[in-house]
Amino acid sequence: MSPYRRLINGIKNILRPQKTSKEAVVDAVLQPQTSVQVKPRVNHVPLHIPRAEHSLSRSMISKSAVSVLYKLHNAGYQAFLVGGGVRDVLVGRRPKDFDVVTNALPEQVRSLFRHCRLIGRRFVLAHVYFGDEIVEVATFRAQHDKGGDGVIQDGRIIRDNVYGTIDEDAWRRDFTINALYYDISDFALLDYTGGMKDLDEGVIRLIGDPIQRYQEDPVRMLRAIRFAAKLKFTIDASTSAPIFQLPHLLKDVNTSRLYEEILKLFFSGHSLQSFNLLRDYKLFDHLFPQTAACLNNPEAVTLLNHVFKNTDERLMLQKPVSPAFLFAALLWQPLQQQIAKYLAEGKTEQDSLFAASRDILTRQVQRVGIPKRVSLVIHEIWLMQPRLTRRKSKRNFALLEHGSFKAGYDFLLLRASAGDSSVGEYATWWTQFFHGDDAARNNLLFAEEPRQATATAKRIRRRRKPSKRPLQKDAPPNINGSDE
Repeated sequence: MSPYRRLINGIKNILRPQKTSKEAVVDAVLQPQTSVQVKPRVNHVPLHIPRAEHSLSRSMISKSAVSVLYKLHNAGYQAFLVGGGVRDVLVGRRPKDFDVVTNALPEQVRSLFRHCRLIGRRFVLAHVYFGDEIVEVATFRAQHDKGGDGVIQDGRIIRDNVYGTIDEDAWRRDFTINALYYDISDFALLDYTGGMKDLDEGVIRLIGDPIQRYQEDPVRMLRAIRFAAKLKFTIDASTSAPIFQLPHLLKDVNTSRLYEEILKLFFSGHSLQSFNLLRDYKLFDHLFPQTAACLNNPEAVTLLNHVFKNTDERLMLQKPVSPAFLFAALLWQPLQQQIAKYLAEGKTEQDSLFAASRDILTRQVQRVGIPKRVSLVIHEIWLMQPRLTRRKSKRNFALLEHGSFKAGYDFLLLRASAGDSSVGEYATWWTQFFHGDDAARNNLLFAEEPRQATATAKRIRRRRKPSKRPLQKDAPPNINGSDE
């Protein structure tokens, strides 16, 4: 600092009015209260677990991830496997993907790999592509008070591009079981936070002060639920207690991000457990308030239990699952209540369905950002239900060719399996019609309702015979449209 600048600052300090002790006390009282900022104690000497004492082997890691680790290591950078990949292998599960962390900056990572792309604004990450497989590479992160490109607003992390060392990175992670590092240089595990102990005991535990960590990123509450359901672990009391007080924080999370978290919760093979835990911790009320208001109805709960059980079974059999089908079931009971309101106002059944569908989806996307392409399919599934429960007709042949028939038919079967007596007969009929040949389908259409077919035949108009009245050759043309 130049002498001139130092002189100016000294004069400003002299002229600036100093607060009295009473004023300072008043300011402290009026200051908004936040949780206690407990700065984690960084353990610079982690628990070192040599290869002989743990079960993680390179043969359990994808070849692409191993290739990324070695290329970073050979270039002189630190390279570790971290997160869910390490955790899942250690508990005997097959990891969905593998994440790499390094002291190389994102631009340096990109320079090493030919097929690499930097993504993200909140977290800048490097995606290294190996055909259809993507290996995610992140740079060690540090506390925000260290400087760098980090932004916090109202306690929430808006941008987290503050780079540091592995010691600091370990304490920036969310849960202890996700903070285990596999070192490619000697194949050892590094444990800074007691993750191995929690993994052995089946405990989900946040790193640092739970309230502060939830305020930084409210999605961590959903992640705690997901890991507990997926691993069948218990959430530590200090980690679970604040969740009951903080569900309102979810309203500030980007709705598209919440949609992705919902898919992870319900499409990972443990949707029923996730649903029950979300209800237990009062988080479901903030994600699906319309549905939560209907859960005092046993029929609504039964339907959801069936759709979650069905989803888990399909995933176990490696069959495809549909977000639209799941959301159609989640919002079915609110839709029925809204339809009843419009019918009571005198609207037709079709107009009530259209209006109710619009209202329910409009309100839901304010909480969970359902993409428009998914909302359209949800709407089609709902519109298909009255079509599948009307009197049989030849139009049912055309209905089989409708793009949304299979989804609507599956939803009809779901309703029947959940005990909806109003559709049981139709579910049986459509199953026979769908799987039958043309002869069987014709028998189903006409043999069961001969009266309808007869009545239809009687209504067929016959061509009118031409008039036998003789034509008058010399009569002028009729230009008035009348015979008189």
